Amino acid sequence: MEQTTFFTLGQRVHSSTDPRRVGTVKFVGNVEGYSGTWVGVDWDNEGDGKHDGSINGVRYLQGRSQNSASFLRPQNLSLGISLLQALKLRYQSQSTEQDEDEMYVLSASNKRVSVQLLGKDKIQDKLSRFEELTSASISYLGVSTPGDPAEISASVPNLKELDLMGNLITDWKDVGTICEQLPHLVALNLSNNLMTQNITGLPLLKAIRVLVLNSTGINWSQVEILEHSLPVIEELHLMGNNISSIKPTSSSTVQGFDSLRLLNLEDNCLAEWDEILKLSQLKSLEQLYLNKNKLTCIFYPDKNKIQEFLSNHESCEESYFPFQNLRCLLLGSNEINDLASIDSLNTFPKLIDIRFSDNPIADPGRGGLPRFVLIARLAKVEMLNGSEISARERKESEIRYVRLVMSKLLDNPEEINCLHPRFVELKNFYGIEDERPSVGAAGPQKMASGLLSITLKCVASSVGEKLPLTKKLPATTTVGKLKALCESFFKLKSLKLKLFLQEEGSPLPMLLDDEMATLMDMGIGNESTIIVDEES
Repeated sequence: MEQTTFFTLGQRVHSSTDPRRVGTVKFVGNVEGYSGTWVGVDWDNEGDGKHDGSINGVRYLQGRSQNSASFLRPQNLSLGISLLQALKLRYQSQSTEQDEDEMYVLSASNKRVSVQLLGKDKIQDKLSRFEELTSASISYLGVSTPGDPAEISASVPNLKELDLMGNLITDWKDVGTICEQLPHLVALNLSNNLMTQNITGLPLLKAIRVLVLNSTGINWSQVEILEHSLPVIEELHLMGNNISSIKPTSSSTVQGFDSLRLLNLEDNCLAEWDEILKLSQLKSLEQLYLNKNKLTCIFYPDKNKIQEFLSNHESCEESYFPFQNLRCLLLGSNEINDLASIDSLNTFPKLIDIRFSDNPIADPGRGGLPRFVLIARLAKVEMLNGSEISARERKESEIRYVRLVMSKLLDNPEEINCLHPRFVELKNFYGIEDERPSVGAAGPQKMASGLLSITLKCVASSVGEKLPLTKKLPATTTVGKLKALCESFFKLKSLKLKLFLQEEGSPLPMLLDDEMATLMDMGIGNESTIIVDEES
């Protein structure tokens, strides 16, 4: 680190007028054509700069992007303040008249109406008594140092939760100092503080149960070092750190973290499920967040692989099963696109909460599976994509799924067993018989039994509000035929229609865009609701 009069290369700073504008010092010195000393900063937010670190063809620093760097006078930058200074600034400073003036709402006539906070003085008085403070948020205030350790423990002795997001802290020793002086601290948020690679000297953080390290630049090797200082950690959040691999230090799987219940690895660069399996021996792990990664498939190790694992790891108990207590697995916004990945989730011993949204396999608009098929294929799941699966929705989904498979693959039993592992189980459970074209006197009865009660809701804006209609339609009715019927039912002759299936628990209705597909082909069951709209 090169020393200069005011600043140090690599030092974290923020704009003196905006503590949310945070960056790293990459240059200090003269700039050709301009007098005096300049500080070159590469800002965290790529849009906060003016160039990439070069001026008039001369490069002074290498910015993260074309508009992430800028040069400022030293007086326009702040080196930060201490933890206690930030607490006083946030909780003991009085609101100004300007602050009061900015508190308003707009009336119906677009006039400002001042807002008065009832009990504001009482609340402010309570928060200003530091000895009673149990939770504090001093995010984006430019905290760069703990300050006097003795003052911290004397001022806020009962602090249990501390939010330090977006400050200028970089040294793990400073984190250790803060935690040592706050013996009751159980939750610490260090997100958006760019931490150094060196974690040596960190003391035992005996009370920390929740640690948030989103966008701190940490890698898994550092996480392994941190584990020794976190004996009771229950929640660990590591979002946005470009983690692409899990690298255990002492064996092929991650060890320790005996109390860890929730691990958040969202918004990273994990692409191989083999990397995730290295977490499978975390026996207390109940929630694993993997949204916004690059995973293409998932699988659960078969019995042979489990036995092989046990033989190679003498420390494992005989009763070991991968992810043996995992209840919640979030996989949204990945690149999963195979049925085997869906079906493998049934093998996880206790998994009941799944998120699969924004994956190709679960997006009907990209040829993926609709919600009812996912529910039918996932036998034990109680929560799908953040929406609870009721007993009624499961029953209806499974029956629809069986009828859908029967309509398409009844003459190919081998393909059914291969592609639809739950089909026979569900067909037998609900007592659904094979539906074949019938002849003779039984014909009309078979036709009646194939009728579906469908509720049609017209929402076409050009025709105004219309009451819903409930009609009994043959399961063999095509989407194209249903559009023609809707034109007649709702008197919509001059409109081009779109039909959507409204599914319970699904945030968006499913577009029925194949005019040759039948209601049975689309898995539409009895008492379904179809929305009738017009082309925009």
